[in-house]
Amino acid sequence: MLTPLLSLVVKEFRQTFRDPRMLGLLVVAPLIQLLVLGYAVNLQVEQVPTLLADEDRTPQSRALLQGLTAGDTFVPAGWPGSAAEAAAAVSRGEAPLAVVVPRGHAADLLRGRTAQVQVLVDGGDSNRAIVATNALSAFLQQRALRLAEERLQQEALARGVLLQAPRVRVEPRILYNPTLQSRIYFVPGVGASLLLVVTMIVTAMGMARERESGTLEGILVTPLTPTTLLLGKTLPYAAIGLVDLGLVVAGGAWVFDVPLRGSLLFLFAAGLLYILTLLGLGLLVGSAARTQQQAFFGAFLFVMPALLLSGFVTPVENMPAWLQPLTLLDPVRHFVEVMRGVLLEGASPAELSDRVLALAALSVTVYGSAILILRRRLG
Repeated sequence: MLTPLLSLVVKEFRQTFRDPRMLGLLVVAPLIQLLVLGYAVNLQVEQVPTLLADEDRTPQSRALLQGLTAGDTFVPAGWPGSAAEAAAAVSRGEAPLAVVVPRGHAADLLRGRTAQVQVLVDGGDSNRAIVATNALSAFLQQRALRLAEERLQQEALARGVLLQAPRVRVEPRILYNPTLQSRIYFVPGVGASLLLVVTMIVTAMGMARERESGTLEGILVTPLTPTTLLLGKTLPYAAIGLVDLGLVVAGGAWVFDVPLRGSLLFLFAAGLLYILTLLGLGLLVGSAARTQQQAFFGAFLFVMPALLLSGFVTPVENMPAWLQPLTLLDPVRHFVEVMRGVLLEGASPAELSDRVLALAALSVTVYGSAILILRRRLG
């Protein structure tokens, strides 16, 4: 069994490296995609263009708007004269956010009444709208507390009483990603998704190509067992996939400062199971397809749901309750959690054992199905 297996492995390597375009697709393309997607996937909201409509035109209203734009979150994008002009500008898409200080704002503050501030938000980009609204609400609440404390101090001084207002200071301790950089969280998921695209699609199209050219039928009439054939088809691409995984981990650490807190040996062992599962799925798709075009579309039909159900962008906990059990059948979900657990949290193999066992079960199921299909053809 060993000699035919080595012959198949050498044949696959030669066929892969004979075409420079295939070598570029397997090695160079993942690095380029990692850089592009790593920089493109960013959920941080900064420098939000904000329209500032000051209808009150008082020192208090000017101080509020100046304090709002003093940081990096909000940037002045215009000074409409009224709330109607601000609403029209947001409707035209000139800015995603408008803050209107109505007339009487300062008077309400001086008289101790509730002072209103109108906020107009373009909800087309829901993520930016939510983050910007929360940041604006936090700013206004802090300002209201500060003004209330100043008024209490003034009243206490007027009565000749020393008032010591109680203070509560929150000092959050942020674990694993102290700078809250979204790239550090998303780059491990990008790596898992790149391996999915490269390994599964290439394997499916390679199997379909051999079926189109008649090579597969020629191999099937040889004394090779289905197990030997599958191993010969997958081991070369598994080795290339491990190289891609190493490039992803190194590129993420070097370019995006992704930490390496856990065991890399465990990560690559789990990565091998993940890659073998994807290769097995590619062989199944390629065996069922009659042309390379069918293989490509068949693999693509699996890739998109697998990415959406993996928790790469949307947390699994936010998905509908009936959909969450289906994510357990997604190998991408398990490896994304392994990548984030090992790299970001320094999780031990025992803590991620359930994910590794799930990958192992999926790999055995996939390869068992592929062997059964090949045995039927041989029979």
